[in-house]
Amino acid sequence: MSSPYIFSSEQPTFIPDEDELNDPAPNRDRYESFVASQEHERFLARQLARLQADFDKFETDTAAQTTRRADLDTQRQTHLIAATGLTGRVARWRETLADLRAEGQLLRQRRAAALPEYSLVGGLFFLAAGLAFLFGDLIISHEIVAYALNIRDNTEAWAFAVGLASVTILLKPAYDRLLEKPYRANPERYQVRYQRFTLTLSTFALLTLAVLGWFRYEAYRTDQQKAAINKSIRQWQQTLAPPDDGTPTPPDPAMLTQLERQLKQVDALNLTLVNSPWAMLSFVLSGVLFAGAGAVCLGIGLPVLAAFWFRWCQADRRLWVLRRRERTLLAQLGPAETALNEHLLYHQFAQQALHHVPDPATRQTQRADLLTELLRIGNDHRLALTDRRMAEANPPD
Repeated sequence: MSSPYIFSSEQPTFIPDEDELNDPAPNRDRYESFVASQEHERFLARQLARLQADFDKFETDTAAQTTRRADLDTQRQTHLIAATGLTGRVARWRETLADLRAEGQLLRQRRAAALPEYSLVGGLFFLAAGLAFLFGDLIISHEIVAYALNIRDNTEAWAFAVGLASVTILLKPAYDRLLEKPYRANPERYQVRYQRFTLTLSTFALLTLAVLGWFRYEAYRTDQQKAAINKSIRQWQQTLAPPDDGTPTPPDPAMLTQLERQLKQVDALNLTLVNSPWAMLSFVLSGVLFAGAGAVCLGIGLPVLAAFWFRWCQADRRLWVLRRRERTLLAQLGPAETALNEHLLYHQFAQQALHHVPDPATRQTQRADLLTELLRIGNDHRLALTDRRMAEANPPD
């Protein structure tokens, strides 16, 4: 607890003469006892002063260490509370950031998977073709409704025609689910079915075009015949016109008979064209072709537009929103993580500093030992002081 001390070299207050030093009488013993009591009392006084100084210093250090421990504990608790609050907030922000990044990753995967087979121009082309087939089927349906079914009200006729033309839209989901989607999902498995359907539709389209072509040829030939007949009728009408003098020319019965025959021939040509089986096949095949081709074109064009709509207007917009929220969250998360790391670091420093501060229980034990030693030295000093005073009261002769 303390370093050893040596005896003082001070001389006693009583100095005997030479005769007394050479005298082996009892005065020598009394002198030695007198000097010993003085030196012992002085030594104990120095020891007591030293212990008292050590005790005062110990008390001062204990008070400073208590204050130091209280300050460190307050700092530790303050940083711990701050770190606890920031830990929950940072954990929630990190979880939100992870959710945003996971959603963005999934959305980017969906965007990459939604790449259509055709370009946007191709999709628009198929959409325009599908709408053209739909409108063509609408016109054919209106003609059938208005004339063949004898529906005279125009509104009712158009309503029935729109419903009939909407069969194209009805056929689109069937085409999508039976052919287009299975083929896109597994081209190797459904390739034969898709090729058969494509070949059948192409053959049917060519057959319909051939029938329409033949019907157009018959219509053209009929128009040419009617044009020739009308030309001859106009010539006969000019022949029957009155001369310049205004005197009408009497009609020739033979010419009138010929004119009537020509008019009947025109009516016969019109009736023949209407009743032609090629006309019936043209209407039937064109209606079926327009419905089927419209469904196929819409089944190809609409998914392409839907894919580009999803990629550009939904996925890209959502990714932009996610990136903006991520930047905002990172702007908040960065300072919060820095503050959290600082609080954790300061808390660790305070915790380590507390380990270097002596334990109060140990300090109490040391104080008790020091106080016991101080009391013991004090008692010894009191006895030595009594002996010294008794020796001074009875000095050697």
